[in-house]
Amino acid sequence: MAAAAAGLSWRRVSSSTGPVPRSRHGHRAVAIRELVIIFGGGNEGIADELHVYNTATNQWFLPAVRGDIPPGCAAHGFVCDGTRILVFGGMVEYGRYSNDLYELQASRWLWKKVKPQAPSTGSPPCPRLGHSFSLYGNKCYLFGGLANESEDSNNNVPRYLNDFYELELQHGSGVVGWSIPMTKGILPSPRESHTAIVYCRKDLGSPKMYIFGGMCGSRLNDLWELDIETMTWSRPETKGTVPLPRSLHTANVIGNKMYVFGGWVPQSAGGEISAHDGEWKCTGSFSYLNLDTTEWIGLISDCQEDKSNLLPGPRAGHCAVAVGTRLYIWSGRDGYRKAWNNQVCCKDLWYLDTEKPPAPSQVQLIRATTNSFQVKWDEVPTVEGYLLQLHADLPLPSAAGVPGAAVPETSVLSSQGGSSLHQSPQPLPSVPYPEMKVDHPSQTNNVIPNNVQVSLSSNSLLKVEGKDKVAAPENKNTQETLKNHADATGFRESNAPSLLPVCTSSPQTSANVGELHDLDKRSVNPDASVSSTVSSTQTMVTQQAVKTESSSTNGAVVKDETSLTTFNSKSEAAETAHIAPSTRVNPGQTNDSHSSKTPQRQMKARDRQWYDVGIFKNSTAVVSQFYLLPEETLNCSSKTGSANVPDYRLLKKQDLFPGTVYRFRVAAINGCGVGPFSKISEFKTCIPGFPGAPSTVKITKSVDCIHLSWEPPASPSGNILEYSAYLAIRSTQLQENPSQLVFMRIYCGLKTSCIVTAAQLSNAHVDYTSRPAIVFRISAKNERGYGPATQVRWLQGKVGVRLS
Repeated sequence: MAAAAAGLSWRRVSSSTGPVPRSRHGHRAVAIRELVIIFGGGNEGIADELHVYNTATNQWFLPAVRGDIPPGCAAHGFVCDGTRILVFGGMVEYGRYSNDLYELQASRWLWKKVKPQAPSTGSPPCPRLGHSFSLYGNKCYLFGGLANESEDSNNNVPRYLNDFYELELQHGSGVVGWSIPMTKGILPSPRESHTAIVYCRKDLGSPKMYIFGGMCGSRLNDLWELDIETMTWSRPETKGTVPLPRSLHTANVIGNKMYVFGGWVPQSAGGEISAHDGEWKCTGSFSYLNLDTTEWIGLISDCQEDKSNLLPGPRAGHCAVAVGTRLYIWSGRDGYRKAWNNQVCCKDLWYLDTEKPPAPSQVQLIRATTNSFQVKWDEVPTVEGYLLQLHADLPLPSAAGVPGAAVPETSVLSSQGGSSLHQSPQPLPSVPYPEMKVDHPSQTNNVIPNNVQVSLSSNSLLKVEGKDKVAAPENKNTQETLKNHADATGFRESNAPSLLPVCTSSPQTSANVGELHDLDKRSVNPDASVSSTVSSTQTMVTQQAVKTESSSTNGAVVKDETSLTTFNSKSEAAETAHIAPSTRVNPGQTNDSHSSKTPQRQMKARDRQWYDVGIFKNSTAVVSQFYLLPEETLNCSSKTGSANVPDYRLLKKQDLFPGTVYRFRVAAINGCGVGPFSKISEFKTCIPGFPGAPSTVKITKSVDCIHLSWEPPASPSGNILEYSAYLAIRSTQLQENPSQLVFMRIYCGLKTSCIVTAAQLSNAHVDYTSRPAIVFRISAKNERGYGPATQVRWLQGKVGVRLS
């Protein structure tokens, strides 16, 4: 038991900002994406505020709620369905319980009291507290709780319940009504302050509800199962050591495990409780039930007291909520001070990463120069950092002081190691990594934003409606495709591979009140407008914004490496902070448009090693160097099967070379270690002398056309002679090879703007590699020729588009 607890990386959250709620017990919490929403509970009065904690920014805030605001309550039902939250019952004052139902639309912070229909047979649920309220599909399941038999709230006569109700929800908002399902088997015994979760095995697909523990004069530790499809109750047989009888504990499902934490447990193992408070206590014990095998595994025992502040202290009536694979625990009461005969509530917030993080998205290119890349990837929720690695297509110099030394395949954090880069909520382990200057790319470096948002002159969005034939070109310029656009950079658009999908990072919900205004729209339509930075100015865009995504091609090649390599998915999934397998290249696939790939096929394995670029707190990085490791580190790693955490300050850095292809992969890091790496992306640095890519692309809609504008390259390398703008069009060539976009030139001139007509847009190809989008490319020409193009994906709705 102690060994298992030692492996847990509980972190206490410190330095949070915003109005921290007062400590309490009997409150409830749910998660909407990165937000933890807390309601109710009591401590010197019942709380009626709604508090929100943003796990991504470590901020608390109080939303400005409106509508039918419910009174404060404790030990109530609290479930989340998308972006709406339902509250049922609970104690509103001592001895007075509720059976009211409220709905909160979190996208607008709007409360509404709802009145479900009564069941066709029987009465609706009576007022109660300590019941369970669970959601599956479009139905909530209510079980048990505690009612007051006395009509006088001051005369509290407890009655334990085991009634079972089903509440049908309407889609989006509102409810249909209560029903009393006909069930088979024996109902669980009456109880309150138990837990209920719903779990559905992937292979079997039959949803089950599990009820554990609770209070019925004495505390319970029985486990009950309800098959929701057949409405059959049963008592599953379990293996392992069953946790002590308890109430006011929490249970949360992450993966295939039900994690049970805390609660009131008997002082003696017998489970019988007398009226004396000395015979029961709060606990900090922590276990999980494997829901596939029904085996209990103990992680923290009752005898492991929190004397070192490394584990959450004993508590009951706390809240626990899962955000991704991370479990958060907040507040609760830790018992009675006998001398004062009053409750003591905890004030702390803790989290535990239960699994290694999943692989991030592929690395995406924002901008390339002759000796650097600016790259990004989609954020992974609840991680502490990212390990970025690369390898190059050319032999690299030996590590400093070790002539001819081979280089390791990877130099990743060990699962016990970490970095001092992280300040919130908890740092990575204390290895002295250098200060990385790439966490926040400067807003003034003309980097194209990931998601360029542009204001519309009308409320309508551009829509595309496909036609079978391409309209006749208006002149030779509109006919000209990128076949004729080739120069010393090797950028041939007619046969250039399509760009990687440019995925938008998950929106960062601000801690400001009301910033969740279109949350439910975003959950239904991923293309809904999100505020973003345009160029170097902080421009907040309305919901009527034209939605685009931007990235720069690098003047030669931007590839999805998955077409070139074959991965062993088991090896990838099993990767930890130890040695990673080298990339397996399939020599039979040679759909390359550049000659630099040929020698790479014949390179020795030692020349295709992965090198650390560094550990980054955010999902963007400017890459101009990477780290080399000495031979002894490689030998040590290969012998032991794990690498010591490198001290980057002691390692030699290698600069990037111009005109060179580099492959990238990234892995996320949390308290459990380094997760699997992403799929591989491939980019090439620019060749000197050619202009950089145009930046700050904007699209503005007019009545019968759109206006496309941009800013000159940050590095023109001489005088700009002209710009060319291209539109991806439908063609038979595209039908034969969907990955090869075909472009038509729609503008050539010195101006940094052009008009795209409705006729031109009627020929547009809608690209579905990421989200549906119309694709533009813009490039600049100097004395040496055309440089890299800036690609803009103009996001469309779910259907194709027509200019109205």
